[in-house]
Amino acid sequence: MRLFAAVLLPEDVSSELASAVDGLRKLPEADRGLRWTGRPGWHFTLAFYGEVADEVVPDLSARLERAASRTDPFPLSLRGGGRFGGRALWVGATGDVPTMRLLAERAEAAGRKAGVAMGEHRRYRPHLTVARGRDAADLSPYVSALDDFAGRPWTVGELCLVRSRLPRSGVPGEQPRYETLTQWALGGPLVGGA
Repeated sequence: MRLFAAVLLPEDVSSELASAVDGLRKLPEADRGLRWTGRPGWHFTLAFYGEVADEVVPDLSARLERAASRTDPFPLSLRGGGRFGGRALWVGATGDVPTMRLLAERAEAAGRKAGVAMGEHRRYRPHLTVARGRDAADLSPYVSALDDFAGRPWTVGELCLVRSRLPRSGVPGEQPRYETLTQWALGGPLVGGA
């Protein structure tokens, strides 16, 4: 199954972001062939595992549980935006980003130790993708519009293991579906006190 570790948004933060994205979609430049991600799919990916064999999931889960227990809850808020080339528009984060980065490193290490092929290590950069394009486009009007965006703060208290189901219908605009398989409290005790 296709898996990743993530931080999910609380409902009020997701609503606030939805309002900001609605504003972006109304910009005169908005007709650029972008596919806007949907509210149910908004998350901060900490580590992407790709296809993981069923027999690896218990070990990966145990290691993620340890990573969560070793990481204290931390404050975060959505802030500003940026782009990756002309193909992805994202919203950034502010707050205790160093702790979020540490959690991402621990989630990546959990995958490696469980035997998941993780690919090349890159320094974690928190971003939440709000739109993607098939072709490169000038996303600067959107990035400029996000310059003043500052969301309400919340305390990240969970690490989630999420399953991603890619679209298969061929219907234009269909989004991946995400299912949270397991979540662990940050700073929480390990099951069995280990």
